[in-house]
Amino acid sequence: MLATITDFLAEWYLVTKSLHVVSVITWMAGIFYLPRLFVYHVEQVEMGSPTDKMFQTMERRLLRGIMNPSLIATWVFGLALVFTPGVVDWSFAWPWVKVVCILTMTWFHHWLGLRRKEFVMGTNTRSGRTYRMMNEVPTILMLVIVFAVITRF
Repeated sequence: MLATITDFLAEWYLVTKSLHVVSVITWMAGIFYLPRLFVYHVEQVEMGSPTDKMFQTMERRLLRGIMNPSLIATWVFGLALVFTPGVVDWSFAWPWVKVVCILTMTWFHHWLGLRRKEFVMGTNTRSGRTYRMMNEVPTILMLVIVFAVITRF
């Protein structure tokens, strides 16, 4: 049974890797855009206005319709790659660095989800500056992940 699964993963490696890359791209697009929406929402929109409701709709659809499915797909295809024989050598530092960055990126995703709920409840206390600064977190994590995976240090 295990041999059948590993054979399947090895056979479908390039497809799995491609789907993983596409999932990461869509997830990252959302993870870059949602904090930017929060900046505009907090700086330009009056709470309770029709524009506030429009921003809440945009933020909800981005999170639930694009980011959440992309997060799940990224994890599913990423784990499939981890279990594909010969892909990851855990004796190097790079996979461990990537895991830490992925866990941090996943935390950031959920942090954004909590912030969206604060906008819905009208309890957001964070400034546009905070969202601008937090928007740098995924950029730094992405750079570390890309360099770790490509250089395989």
